[in-house]
Amino acid sequence: MKLIRKLLYPFGMIYGLILSIRNILFDINFFRGRTTLINSIGVGNLSVGGTGKSIVVDYLISKFQLSKSLVVLSRGYGRKSKGFIMANSLSDAEEIGDEPFQYLKKYSNIRVAVGENRVKSVNEILKIDSNLSLLILDDIMQHRWIIPDHLILTTTFSNPFFKDFPMPYGSLREFSCGQKRSHTIIVTKCPTNLTEREISEFTDKCRLTVKQKIFFTKINYSDSIINLNKKIQIESLVDQKIILVTGIANPVPLVNFLISKNINLNHLQFRDHFNFNSKSINKIKKKAGKLLILTTEKDYGRLYPKLNTNKLFYIPVTLKFINNSDENEFNKRINPLKNR
Repeated sequence: MKLIRKLLYPFGMIYGLILSIRNILFDINFFRGRTTLINSIGVGNLSVGGTGKSIVVDYLISKFQLSKSLVVLSRGYGRKSKGFIMANSLSDAEEIGDEPFQYLKKYSNIRVAVGENRVKSVNEILKIDSNLSLLILDDIMQHRWIIPDHLILTTTFSNPFFKDFPMPYGSLREFSCGQKRSHTIIVTKCPTNLTEREISEFTDKCRLTVKQKIFFTKINYSDSIINLNKKIQIESLVDQKIILVTGIANPVPLVNFLISKNINLNHLQFRDHFNFNSKSINKIKKKAGKLLILTTEKDYGRLYPKLNTNKLFYIPVTLKFINNSDENEFNKRINPLKNR
């Protein structure tokens, strides 16, 4: 395995250099990105997944949904459709992707759109709603043709961008110096007992610019699991056998949380954004039998139409800042102040 990784190193260098040339062409305005005509916040990462980006987008929606006319624009990774789509009540995860579908079902007073070409998609959105006051751009870090007013970079505490390398040797989409384009860095999935010394050391390794600010957060799991009809307290699952089904990049934090609650789980792990087919659904049904099936909120939208059982539940998660004062500072920092 070490030999294979060494062989992949030159390819990682080549890939990183190609992306660096592209970034330089944008930096010198040979390629020109466009600003949005409305207030916009972008969320992205440098790695291929598992950085907690969707939880940050969910947090932003929860903060602005009542005070702003809001649209979330995503690529809709893993969807079976193509082109621009403004989601509606008939949309499902296969049409718009699992994460956009999650936002659509969770928040009734926002609009969700998907499209590979972000510039064209923003123009289509403005044709539909010219009174839009805030646009949240999901997974926008490498889409430099469009420039958000505020760019948030997510990275995990356990696998930060400064310890990683471009694909295929590592998991980065570009060299780690790309982080300098962001205005704010959110470190996700931090340990609960994070010390000030660890925060300081991590911050130093990020090599922040003058304009940047870093915030440390953790995943806050709900004390109950839910489905369309029922809510069950986590504590009632102690010593109970369940089936855990995940199709996310990094299920380790969830697995560790459930184990810490003394829940006896059989974990069926699928790749990120996995489109559950009949073979995988039959496998889940066979493993589960009459047992309770637990999944993530993102996976629930894809699993429920195919499993169609009241034994399927998901566990809600939220973003929690390590320090409450940091949350207040972050919310002031990202608040869309300008009027256009």
